[in-house]
Amino acid sequence: MLAGFSVFAILIALFVIVTIMMGVRQVPQGYNYTVERFGRYNKTLTPGLAVIIPYFDRIGRKLNVMEQVLNVPSQEIITKDNATVKVDAVAFFQVLDARRASYEVANLEQALLNLVMTNIRTVMGSMDLDQLLSHRDEINTRLLTIIDAAALPWGVKVTRIEIKDIEPPKDLVDSMARQMKAEREKRAAVLEAEGQRQAAILRAEGAKQAVVLEAEGRKEAAFRAAEARERQAQAEATATNLVSQAVANGDLAALNYFVAEKYVNALTALATAPNQKVFLLPLDLASLAGTLGGIAEIASSALGESRASDAARHAPPAVPRVPPTPRPPAPPAPPPNAPPVA
Repeated sequence: MLAGFSVFAILIALFVIVTIMMGVRQVPQGYNYTVERFGRYNKTLTPGLAVIIPYFDRIGRKLNVMEQVLNVPSQEIITKDNATVKVDAVAFFQVLDARRASYEVANLEQALLNLVMTNIRTVMGSMDLDQLLSHRDEINTRLLTIIDAAALPWGVKVTRIEIKDIEPPKDLVDSMARQMKAEREKRAAVLEAEGQRQAAILRAEGAKQAVVLEAEGRKEAAFRAAEARERQAQAEATATNLVSQAVANGDLAALNYFVAEKYVNALTALATAPNQKVFLLPLDLASLAGTLGGIAEIASSALGESRASDAARHAPPAVPRVPPTPRPPAPPAPPPNAPPVA
């Protein structure tokens, strides 16, 4: 009987140990466990050590609450302009509510996959091919908004949806390449024409500026020439005035120099004329000197008469002079051979 009691005690101890082990659960990081009591949802176990009631509670679903990747297989889509393209996509989602993710949908990943594929066909089928190829960010944003709103009742947050590849048919790719080439050639022709037009405008502006500057230069040169002629005339007038004053003061050298300078300048101008390289001129320097001397004498006599007339006008009345007493004539000289007088 004692042996039977010992066996019963051992069985009881084993039952207690097994029961305790059944009631203790360890939840790893990144997972949530749902607890069902008599087949109905009771609570959610978070990462760490948890305790449940054995024989009444059991673990229902083990859900991964980390962000997960959902690969969307390739599918053919007919665009708005009846072009058939092949599209690959990828989706990222995260379970936020383990209860709804476990009991609101039967197969979460399959449901999300079908939801993404359906909305890809809907969104991209309403766009033209050019929009599909150039507005990929807009497509991603629209898909994310629609799918995230549809997956919210399942306790799932769709974080991102990316279109990996859009592959048009080969013949359509060739047509697009030809179209792009034609467009670029057209753009190059337009840019070249615009460059030529701009160059022509710049050349015209340069020519206009050159004409304006040339006209301003001619105007300035004419002004300078007129100013030079005026100064030369003033200098000649001043020189003539100075010569006149010198002649009036009796300085005939200045008159001689002035006349000779004019004569020499006239000869220099005649010799340096562009249409006169060789010329014959009977030139007598003695006659030139005589002419200059005659001019000087005439000027001197005129100056003397002028001074005499001025002196006669301003002289005092003349006093009568007494004629001197005439002396007797001297005896004539004897001839050279006459004998001396005793």
